Amino acid sequence: MADISRPSIRLRPSEQRGILLLGDLITSVVSVLGAIYAWYRWTLYVRVSTGGISMERAIRELQWDGAFLARVPGWFYLLPLIWLLLMIELYDPHVAANWRRTLRGIAIAAVVGLLGYSLVFTISQDPNDLPRIGVGAFLFIASFLTLGWRAAYIRIYTSSGLMRRVLVVGAGKAGHTLADVYHRLTPPPFIFVGFIDDDPRKRYKVFYGLPVLGTSDNLFDIVENYHVSDLVIAINGEIKGATFQTILDIQEHGIEVTRMPILYEEMTSRVPVHHLESDWVIRSFVDQVRVSAIYELFKRLMDILGGLFGLVAFLIMLPLAAIATFIDSGLPIFYSQTRLGKGGTVFRIYKFRTMKQGAGVNGDARPTIENDPRVTRVGNFLRRTHLDEMPQFWSVLRGEMSLVGPRAEQPELVAEYQKQIPFYRARLLVKPGLTGWAQINYGYVASITETAVKLEYDLYYIKHRTVGMDFSIVLRTIGTVLRRSGR
Repeated sequence: MADISRPSIRLRPSEQRGILLLGDLITSVVSVLGAIYAWYRWTLYVRVSTGGISMERAIRELQWDGAFLARVPGWFYLLPLIWLLLMIELYDPHVAANWRRTLRGIAIAAVVGLLGYSLVFTISQDPNDLPRIGVGAFLFIASFLTLGWRAAYIRIYTSSGLMRRVLVVGAGKAGHTLADVYHRLTPPPFIFVGFIDDDPRKRYKVFYGLPVLGTSDNLFDIVENYHVSDLVIAINGEIKGATFQTILDIQEHGIEVTRMPILYEEMTSRVPVHHLESDWVIRSFVDQVRVSAIYELFKRLMDILGGLFGLVAFLIMLPLAAIATFIDSGLPIFYSQTRLGKGGTVFRIYKFRTMKQGAGVNGDARPTIENDPRVTRVGNFLRRTHLDEMPQFWSVLRGEMSLVGPRAEQPELVAEYQKQIPFYRARLLVKPGLTGWAQINYGYVASITETAVKLEYDLYYIKHRTVGMDFSIVLRTIGTVLRRSGR
């Protein structure tokens, strides 16, 4: 039996997110200290240059070790937390490993922070409590330090000596799906070494640019020769007893063994609905995933608070939206439609009308497509800013919907989709939401294939939902509204 050395470093995506969060927290705390010091130095400069006093006197009157710190408002020390929230989209390991997206994310965080501060400064009754120099210095220093830290992370992350080396057992449909997804990711999240497969017809063949290196009989030698750190099982059906024992032996030597759906989820943040076993729903949502009562309580509290805030915002913008809709396409201003909720319960949603009069009636249950000719000019704006969804805050308060969850669909569409897409009805295990994992990660759907992709996002959310994930989705949705990139 070959001797396999244990891989030295093998970070999972959750561990990578933890490192990113810790690094950003350290840089933002240092930035606060640097901003306070810059603010202190600027205050000294102003007093000396405009007050007609000496530097020595200014220092005596404005002691760094006590008097000045007492002038710093308490909220200033919360800037690191605000900075982490502004960086929320950069904690996806795939995004964090991409230099261009990282640079853009940091720039957007700085600009949004500056605009937010400017708004608060403008409406504040006492602007003296909002130090412009301190906040400006923080945003500058935080952007600079975060950029340097993230550049170091990308350098380490993309170093071939530290990246995982993955070998896939099975060069069939499931293995090909992994290879296809792998080639779509830039930069790659790991090094895909190749396949092994016991089918003699596949030996030494190349799929998606990746070779079949051998069979399970020489698995140990392949793992040793190619310095494999992770073994992924992508076999549909039964595994031979000898192959299964070899895999167990490999695992005992420190090699990480993972099933294909788990790696697929890691790479895409989706669930592979076309590569799941028939009892997957039972194992995933009954045996393995039982959300706690605490989660349900916090989720409901968030729904109530969000629903109240949303209804207030709805009442404020109602006159403008109503007048614009009436001028553009007449009455009615609202429309209602039957949708399916948790467990298949039927309820009605209310939205601002965004389509031409008569669209969607007489059984015309069709999903909206990109550049849909049925959408009016005002309706297009309402959709892109998600303002058309605001009347649904009433459904959130009533408990028929949640802030976060799968999109509420029409009964006719659900009946049609569940005939063609595996596990489609599983999305009814939770309440539908105003926004959701699928809504912020995927665009228009115009086919069954694209609808299946959105289902994969929905099932990933249902399987992994937490209070933190819900909060993150809400924050990213706010960013979508501000960028007017809704659908």
